Amino acid sequence: MSAIAVSKGQAKLVVQAEQLHRVYAISKGFLRTPDQLQAVSGVSFSVQAGKTLAVVGESGCGKSTLARMVSLIEAPSQGALQIDGVDVVAASAQEKMALRQKVQLVFQNPYGSLNPRKRIGQILEAPLEINTTLAAAQRAEKARAMLALVGLRPEHYERYPHMFSGGQRQRIAIARALMLNPSVVVADEPVSALDVSIQAQVLNLLADLQQDLGLAYLFISHDLGVVRHIAHDVLVMYLGHTVEHGEKSAIFERPLHPYTQALLASTPGLAGSGPAQQRSVLKGELPSPLNPPRGCVFSTRCPHATERCRAERPELQLLHGRQVACFEAARLA
Repeated sequence: MSAIAVSKGQAKLVVQAEQLHRVYAISKGFLRTPDQLQAVSGVSFSVQAGKTLAVVGESGCGKSTLARMVSLIEAPSQGALQIDGVDVVAASAQEKMALRQKVQLVFQNPYGSLNPRKRIGQILEAPLEINTTLAAAQRAEKARAMLALVGLRPEHYERYPHMFSGGQRQRIAIARALMLNPSVVVADEPVSALDVSIQAQVLNLLADLQQDLGLAYLFISHDLGVVRHIAHDVLVMYLGHTVEHGEKSAIFERPLHPYTQALLASTPGLAGSGPAQQRSVLKGELPSPLNPPRGCVFSTRCPHATERCRAERPELQLLHGRQVACFEAARLA
C-alpha cells in the first residue's frame, strides 16, 4: 500500500518510504539454515519539510530499526526509500555520501554521544572538517554561531562535555547534528534520559529550530506525552508492522486500533474520553519476532480478536482520516 501523506499543505516531501522491510538472518549453528527475523515489515510513510513524524510503540516493535534505515546506517532488505527525491536503494556510493549529510542523528544518551576528550568546539567542527573544505576560521565561526542558535554561550566553545548538564549536552548534540545543514533529523528518544523539567526545554528548542530552519523530524519515542507535544503525524508500530498512521489530533482524540487505545490508556491523562479507550488494557508479552502470530500480529494480546484475526492479517485501510490495520476498527470506533 502506498504511503499516505497525512500532513496537509504543499510543503516539500523530504522522506518517502514505500513498503520498507528489514530482515536479519539469525544463526542457528553450523550447517543449519538461519532463522529470518522480520524487524520491519512493509512500513510506508512520508515526512514533509517543517513537519514531525513520531514513530511509537513498545520496545522491540522495530522503530529504532526504521530509524537506522532512514539515517542510512542500514539498507532496507526490500522496499523503496527516497530522501530529498534521491532513491537511497539505487544510489551510488558517492550519492549515499552526499545523502548522509542531509540526514543527521540525535541520540538518546547525551552522556555517551559526546567524546569526553574533545572540547565542544572540536566536536562541532568535526563534521565540517570531514565533509567540507572550509578553513579553520570558517569552521570555528560556524560552530560558535551554532552554539548561540541552540541557546549556549560563547565561552562554552572551549569547555569539555563533563562540564555540562544533561540538558546542555543534548543541546550540544543537536548543534552537532545541524552543522551540515541537514534536511531531516532522526531523533531517537532524544529526551528520555533527561529530567522532566529539562525535557520541555529541549522539545521547545527542537520546535523552534524546525520552524526557523524548515527541518523534517523523524522522532522515535515511547513517551506519548512527549509525542503529543512535538509531533504532527503519528505512526504506531507493533512487531515490525504499522497498525495505525495518521494526524496526531485524530489519533490522540479517537484512536481506532486496540493497540493504540491500550498505549494511550496506559499513559495518565491521555486515555481519551471514548468507552473503547477507557477500557483498553494491554496484557501479555510481545511475541517473538522470530515466530510472529499467523494472522494479525496483535491478535495474541487483543481483547477483541476473532477467529478471522487469528487466521488472516489485516491490511491498512483508510478510516476516519487515518490508516488502520484492524478488522474490528469500524465497530470499535
